[in-house]
Amino acid sequence: MQRRKFLKTVGLGAAGAAAAPFVSTASAQETITWDMVTSWPTNFPALGTGANDFAERIEKLSNGRMRVRVHGAGELVPAMEVFDAVAAGTAEMGHSAAYYWRGKVAASQFFTAVPFGMNTTETNAWLYHGGGQELWDEIYAKHNLKPFAVGNTGAQMAGWFKKEINSLADMQGIRLRLPGLAGEAMNGIGVTTVNMAGGEIFTSMQTGVLDAADWVGPYNDMAFGLHQVADYYYTSVWNEPTAVLEGTVNLDAWNALPDDLKDVVREAAKASNIGMISEFAYRNAQALDTLVDEHGVQLRTFPEDVMEALYESSQQVIQNQIDSDPDSAKVYESYQAFQTLVRPFSDIGEYAYLKGRDAVGA
Repeated sequence: MQRRKFLKTVGLGAAGAAAAPFVSTASAQETITWDMVTSWPTNFPALGTGANDFAERIEKLSNGRMRVRVHGAGELVPAMEVFDAVAAGTAEMGHSAAYYWRGKVAASQFFTAVPFGMNTTETNAWLYHGGGQELWDEIYAKHNLKPFAVGNTGAQMAGWFKKEINSLADMQGIRLRLPGLAGEAMNGIGVTTVNMAGGEIFTSMQTGVLDAADWVGPYNDMAFGLHQVADYYYTSVWNEPTAVLEGTVNLDAWNALPDDLKDVVREAAKASNIGMISEFAYRNAQALDTLVDEHGVQLRTFPEDVMEALYESSQQVIQNQIDSDPDSAKVYESYQAFQTLVRPFSDIGEYAYLKGRDAVGA
């Protein structure tokens, strides 16, 4: 009888056997309903649908005991107010990117992307096994939030430019949409950067408010039509070698959850994180072909003097931040130590393999 009861529980819901330890058999009367606010347009490819996926996984893994209503940018709160809304309890959950909050929490930027820093695999290893999640929890608890990695775009392109960049001199005075530490590094080489929601980029490029823009990569960039407002697509990955998307939970709401539902949220976040990484790998490949073959997009890379200047500026920006903010210093110490640990294996493993594959034309 016990064995049959266990097997029946394992089979519940679309999550199947892999989700069995987290599937609840509680009655429908105990349903908890939360709202999730996001920084993305409703159902926007990968980012918006990634928030939907997170919510759906929570409902499936809880066997309907917990439900999350997803709201696109501007429906309940503006795109760039997700952090404050969840911290205040206006909504129980949020889905956004940590580096948007650099004006509120300087250390948050290290939990999205670090210029010339770790890639997606390395960053996930730091979060899941290297103490990164614990530091993230510590920093965000001061703001009444519990954070999770809930998606990742992988390496992001350098962005769309209306004019060709042939030297460092060509960068002077450009108005560029680019958030985070990379945005500050660009400011250091003579570029003027702004942080704006993705939904505002196309119009800002079209009307001349911006001369260039970083968004994500081929899949999301094509969805916004950025190839229609700029001729040159710079592929030099330096700014965001990875880009973690964060799920946030109001800490009071989190602490009120029973332990089994906390496990549900944790596992749903991890599954959605890995799921988005895989989707971007597939969709970006498709979109890049379309951009080049059907739309005639011209791919470019930054000249050497630009890349060197960006590296030097990035190091100075990071140093300035850790000198001025104790939380940033603590987080970056952990981040840098983990990067030092994993880089040798990354170099003789994935990097060496990719170079070897190219060398033999495989």
